[in-house]
Amino acid sequence: MNDVIPFELVSVNEGEVKLAAVPETRFHNPMGIVHGGWLMTLLDSAMGLAALTMLDPGGLAPTHETAVKFFRPITVGSGPILVTGRVLSRGRTTIACEGRAESAEAKLHGHGTSTCMAVYPKPGGTRTAE
Repeated sequence: MNDVIPFELVSVNEGEVKLAAVPETRFHNPMGIVHGGWLMTLLDSAMGLAALTMLDPGGLAPTHETAVKFFRPITVGSGPILVTGRVLSRGRTTIACEGRAESAEAKLHGHGTSTCMAVYPKPGGTRTAE
């Protein structure tokens, strides 16, 4: 995704990942604001990566569902957007996360929630939920 929507990995801690991205004109929709899919992708990436920090090596954390609420439009004039993904709960097979997308002035542009699955490879190359 980083080739399509460039972002920088700011920090990685157990249960929390921070990304930064700069909105670009090429992501504008016909209304002249950044398309919601840009922000949804960043939130999904941050939450999914946060979930991944909770797994043993070799584990995967594919998204089961994600929901996003938009609060402020984003334009190229918004400047860098900091996206934080945090794990709220780590169960045996699911990981619940939340994400926040904020401007440098800490104004909330979007909030997301996500459920990821805890998946580990099975012998023979297939994958299964934990």
